[in-house]
Amino acid sequence: MEKKTPKRHPIYHMLSSTSRSNMNTRLMRRVFVYQIPTRVFHWINALCVFALIVTGIIIGNPPAIQSGTEASFNYWFGTVRFVHFASAWIFSANWAFRIFWSFLGGNRWETWDNFVPLKKSQWREILEIISLDVLMTKSKEHLSIGHNALAGLSYFILLLASLTMMITGFGLYSAMSESWFAGLFTWVVPIFGNDFTLRFAHHTLMWFFILFSLIHIYLVFYHDYIEGRGELSSIAGGWKFIEQDALKRQVDEKK
Repeated sequence: MEKKTPKRHPIYHMLSSTSRSNMNTRLMRRVFVYQIPTRVFHWINALCVFALIVTGIIIGNPPAIQSGTEASFNYWFGTVRFVHFASAWIFSANWAFRIFWSFLGGNRWETWDNFVPLKKSQWREILEIISLDVLMTKSKEHLSIGHNALAGLSYFILLLASLTMMITGFGLYSAMSESWFAGLFTWVVPIFGNDFTLRFAHHTLMWFFILFSLIHIYLVFYHDYIEGRGELSSIAGGWKFIEQDALKRQVDEKK
């Protein structure tokens, strides 16, 4: 049953949904959670991380490709380095935009306070999610419109890891570039002692992104299948589904 868009919330549809757990009919609302800038950031970030990981592995351990042609004709490794550097620049600019959007744009589910747990209620929610998803000691269903508190905290940790990856990456880049921006990171190598230690830290941090990506993809599919609230499609279209009572409660908490 369709209803007109309420002035208070960006909700367009009300429908009945059947719970997978108890087969009870629940009244659901369709909520617009992720705006276009947030969704564009997500997919640009995903593509950049994929390109950086693949090219980073090749740069760290380049394969020996035998060829009978002139070496200057085989510039494949230079192309790999270029893709890595270009992806790093886009990755950095993309994160800068997302930080800007979290403070000066975005809706109530996209702002910075969803990712930095400063409230007691957020830490209680983190412990509850750990009990549900990690320890599996509770069977109670947890309802969230945007990111739950644990997911928000994990994305804040991802931001810190990304900043560290940028600093170490541009620190390595400063030794081979004459640009003014790369010159801002000449202090990084002395902190780590030498290029080898810095390169090792940069390469090791890559495995954090690989592990994070695997867990992230698994949890998205898991929650989308178990809860049926559009977790997977929301990052493409921006819409999620939430129980009407839970929506009212969470919106009131956001005020």
